[in-house]
Amino acid sequence: MAHDESAQGLLKESSTRRSRSSDRGDNAAFDSDSDLDATDYIDREAARPTRRSPTASFEPNIKGKKRWCSCLFTTLGRRSQCCIGVLAGMGILWVLLTATGVFVYRKAQEEPPYGQSPPWYPTPKGGIAASWADSYAKASKMVSKMTLADKVNVTTGTGWEMGLAVGTNAPAIHVGFPQLQLQDGPLGIRFADNITAFPAGITVGATWNRQLMYARGKAHAIEARQKGINVLLGPCVGPLGRMPAGGRNWEGFGADPYLQGIAGAETVKGIQSEGVMATIKHFVANEQEHFRQPWEWGLPHAISSNIDDRTLHELYAWPFGDAVKAGVASVMCSYNQVNNSYACGNSKLLNGILKDELGFQGFVMSDWLAQHSGVATALAGLDMTMPGDGLGWADGKSLWGPELSRAVLNGSVPLERLNDMVTRIVAAWYQLGQDDEKKFPRKQPNFSSWTDEEKGVMSPGSPTEQEQVVVNEFVNVQANHSVIAREVAAEGTVLLKNEDLLPISRQGLSDERLRARRDAVERATGKRSEGKFKVGIFGEDAGPGDGPNACKDRGCNQGTLGSGWGSGAVEFPYLVSPVEALRKQFDKSKVELSEFLDNKASFGKGDGSLNDLELCIVFANADAGEGFTKWADVSGDRPDLRLQNNGDDLIVKVASSCGGGTGDVVVVIHAVGPVLVEDWIDTPNVKALLFANLPGQESGNALAEILFGDTNPSGHLPFTIGRTLEDYGAGGKVLYLPNGVVPQQDFKEGLYIDYRHFDKYNIEPRFEFGFGLSYTTFKLDNIVVIPQRRKTQYPLRRPNPAAEPPSYSTDIPSKEEAIFPPEIRRLEKYVYPYLDSTDDIEVGQYPYPDGYDQQPPLSEAGGDEGGNPDLWSNYVVVNVDVINDGSVAGAAVPQLYLQYPETESETDFPVRVLRGFDKVYLKPGEKKTVKFNLTRRDLSYWDVVAQNWAMVTEGPYEFSVGLSSRDLSISGTW
Repeated sequence: MAHDESAQGLLKESSTRRSRSSDRGDNAAFDSDSDLDATDYIDREAARPTRRSPTASFEPNIKGKKRWCSCLFTTLGRRSQCCIGVLAGMGILWVLLTATGVFVYRKAQEEPPYGQSPPWYPTPKGGIAASWADSYAKASKMVSKMTLADKVNVTTGTGWEMGLAVGTNAPAIHVGFPQLQLQDGPLGIRFADNITAFPAGITVGATWNRQLMYARGKAHAIEARQKGINVLLGPCVGPLGRMPAGGRNWEGFGADPYLQGIAGAETVKGIQSEGVMATIKHFVANEQEHFRQPWEWGLPHAISSNIDDRTLHELYAWPFGDAVKAGVASVMCSYNQVNNSYACGNSKLLNGILKDELGFQGFVMSDWLAQHSGVATALAGLDMTMPGDGLGWADGKSLWGPELSRAVLNGSVPLERLNDMVTRIVAAWYQLGQDDEKKFPRKQPNFSSWTDEEKGVMSPGSPTEQEQVVVNEFVNVQANHSVIAREVAAEGTVLLKNEDLLPISRQGLSDERLRARRDAVERATGKRSEGKFKVGIFGEDAGPGDGPNACKDRGCNQGTLGSGWGSGAVEFPYLVSPVEALRKQFDKSKVELSEFLDNKASFGKGDGSLNDLELCIVFANADAGEGFTKWADVSGDRPDLRLQNNGDDLIVKVASSCGGGTGDVVVVIHAVGPVLVEDWIDTPNVKALLFANLPGQESGNALAEILFGDTNPSGHLPFTIGRTLEDYGAGGKVLYLPNGVVPQQDFKEGLYIDYRHFDKYNIEPRFEFGFGLSYTTFKLDNIVVIPQRRKTQYPLRRPNPAAEPPSYSTDIPSKEEAIFPPEIRRLEKYVYPYLDSTDDIEVGQYPYPDGYDQQPPLSEAGGDEGGNPDLWSNYVVVNVDVINDGSVAGAAVPQLYLQYPETESETDFPVRVLRGFDKVYLKPGEKKTVKFNLTRRDLSYWDVVAQNWAMVTEGPYEFSVGLSSRDLSISGTW
């Protein structure tokens, strides 16, 4: 892969950075170097270990050690010995890790294609897109009337647990701008009652159904709006799924950027159709949970995802481009570092790629505590900090808040940058119609994230005494959304194996099939079964366990698995377990049902209770989640791809024992991602395998629809299921042990993840990406390729802005605007915009980053919302006939894969890439024509030298269409 030598390339190593300080005395944590992060500190401090760090990131290290000692002191009662011992041990660890970290960091710097992200300043102003022009005009009028305190309030969170939602900023009371309420998450309203627990994103991806993607987003937003939420913290398209064991992959839609992009964009459209702001996250390359945050894993800095320019564009940033094109209001930057610069302070990512190249018009918010500096992040393009605290949870020591007021007053944050930050937020509010008080009344949410009691305080994170008020109104917003939840769960269930067994009937088997089966068993064993059809249900995953909400944030694996854990999970209003649904739906007059809802149940081939069983349905699962919670040996990321709770052993035992080894076995898996099935998949009596992903509250009902044939399965895999973890390559493995004080994760595989890796190295998967069976069969025919535009290497020239960003006075406000008003009753730890005194503030010559006043050339890939408009023009249309040639109605998922022309250049291309899909419902014998529109972006690759999307103009593009990535029955060329 070519190393990008251009000035605009993400690969280019940054020039030597200078240490900078301001005229604000001891405010080092706020006044750190832009794009100066952990690795800069390591490089310098290794040579000068006694020097005080100029970065924001060093301060919490000392505080963390003090808290650790205090904790041990309360246990041991020997504070001095404790601290000496702990600090001595930490010191040894620090020396070892620092030495390793310096080596790893320098090696990453020296060996292309990885270097630090080059700086990109200043932040492009919002307001260039015609689609946002009216909202920016309204925002401009409001912002021009705001005081300094108003502006800081809008951009800064009030602190953890300082409102009823998980995130709140403060209102701009002088102009009537309300406090915004931000709430997780991607599959429902977190910490709320009387809401719907929708299927997870990975299940939505498995539907391959654009209409359902939209409908789920819309229903989600209706519930958010009716609960009093302005901003939903979802959907999630990062992690992309580079590593199949990644802990949060299930929040996204699958391991392909095109699938993620379509699903993310449709979800955004659905959410924002109800006036709720969507937040696409996490930007970018947050691909594993290990080491994602400082100190969460015992290290002072987060992992650095080191990515080359082309890979970033074609894989990890791709779905964010779809979301921006869809008009997303907010982008959340991620915890990790990218090329050794924290994502929320990386000016190349936020200013250069997101705001210039992709033309993003909304606001960038930090993930919760992902901000590590003050001035630096403001200059780098961050617009809102959440939850508002500084370097520690609920510390009230914001890196913005009063420090942002100070920075504006002394000139270290230009007023035009603050104005743009505020304008972007206010414009998004207008863009979604949230100025309509009938739809969005100016009041707090009608639920509290922090208590289930009716009454509580408004800011429970503050120790200041407060009045008890009603905080939970128990408003039920579920409506009929269970219908959508059930439909997504059913369509997101993938039939991976079926040897003439499914569907079954509620009587077990038809009379004809039952006689045939019993005749066959009698011939094999000499015994004949009589009476009711005998069915056994096996596994903890079939049952309710201790209930779906038994563990905080769903942080354990017990009972049937409906979602992963972490901030992306919700409180289930109910969870229909598979056994509950099957109990109700089997005909008790014809079926004798036995239940074994324990994975550790002791049974074997000679167990009389199993010998008579004719059908065994066995359930197993694999769970994972966000890294702040650990369950068993799952620390966020899974340690392997095996089923959990002895699931594999359970399946093997059931297969060998069911009917004395002659019973038919159906395996049902609920999982956060791919699992290995090699231990049992080829067992002769394992006749069927259903991969039900994470189905949400309607789990059992959706599964019953599939088993009994009420719904013909139409799910397709949104990832590849390999035969071993090694099949996914080195890039598919989680970094479980740190390789330095700043763990370095080089994305050396480049474009080759999931099916792209399997194709490149000709590895036979167990089940390929896009695979899924049906109870009917489909045929594809008559492919027609229709050119719409001629091939040209690069897009049309970047257009001039369709609108002009607002302009404001750049005069520094009066210091009096930042003085704490005496009439306000202060809450301890609450983040205010005010200062007690401004006497020490003087305007100085702040040493802005090199080239800050010399804007880099604007990207030719930019120019409007989503990028250069020509990238979204259709250049070719591919039509394909889809025919149901089976005996029952069903839904086909035709998929289009593009193969780039063979060229004499050194540019490397994947064997094939997904560039189109649809879902069509067909009656037996019915035919429909599916139309695939391919845009210039679909046909292009990222040219790291030209810094633009390039189309191959010589040789033919090949378009292959089929029902999976390896079942491509017809093709055409252009």
